[in-house]
Amino acid sequence: MTGKMKIALLQTDIVWADPEKNRDKAERLIGKAAGADLYVLPEMFSTGFCTEPEGIAEEAPSATLGWMRKTAMDKGCALAGSIAMHTEGAFRNRFCFVHPDGKTDFYDKRHLFSYGDEHREFTAGNSRVITEFRGTRILLQICYDLRFPVWARNREDYDLAIYVANWPVTRIEAWKTLLRARAIENQCYVCGVNRAGTDPYNTYSGASALIGPNGNTIISCEDTADAAITADIDLDLLERFRNTFPVLKDADEFTIRT
Repeated sequence: MTGKMKIALLQTDIVWADPEKNRDKAERLIGKAAGADLYVLPEMFSTGFCTEPEGIAEEAPSATLGWMRKTAMDKGCALAGSIAMHTEGAFRNRFCFVHPDGKTDFYDKRHLFSYGDEHREFTAGNSRVITEFRGTRILLQICYDLRFPVWARNREDYDLAIYVANWPVTRIEAWKTLLRARAIENQCYVCGVNRAGTDPYNTYSGASALIGPNGNTIISCEDTADAAITADIDLDLLERFRNTFPVLKDADEFTIRT
């Protein structure tokens, strides 16, 4: 664990149910944040948060996933975000983390948003997924997962948690508070990328942010429109902080039933 990594937070006003337009928009935002190691897009960034996915979710193999792989390979970077996908006979809210060689790690959302009926059509995942990229161990999480700290509990096995979301303006203070809480309690960096704009059901105010391991906000975007912001995470600083203040060593042992 050593060195710095530049992360680009790509906050988008998602065009409802139009993957091609949303890919074009993402392409433009990437161009505004050239030189990043990792680009992070919101939850269901190609369609919007569709709880009735029939005719909206992308069929596997997803055209958007193909675009992510091509972009990552062309630019020598990693690309991350979730896609509403119909695959393996089910609808899944699938976090795709694409490496520069096109290799892809998948995480299916564990906590489906029952308040919005996501659980009625989507199949939940049951595997906690950590990927490694350029020396950084990264926990993949989606939106509502943010409210469940046990699922994200750091077992000294990750350095950065990524939350991609469609988190509405009516609950935006919870989003901001919980991002900081997850960073503090897990002594890790937290990257939260939320959408902006409106869909047929909600209004979104973005508030995408990168949070440091002591809960400080490194960079944030309060805008309600498209934005691309970048900042570095510093693994040397993280290691020094953990060694000086070894909170994780005192954590309780537990087992999650899946």
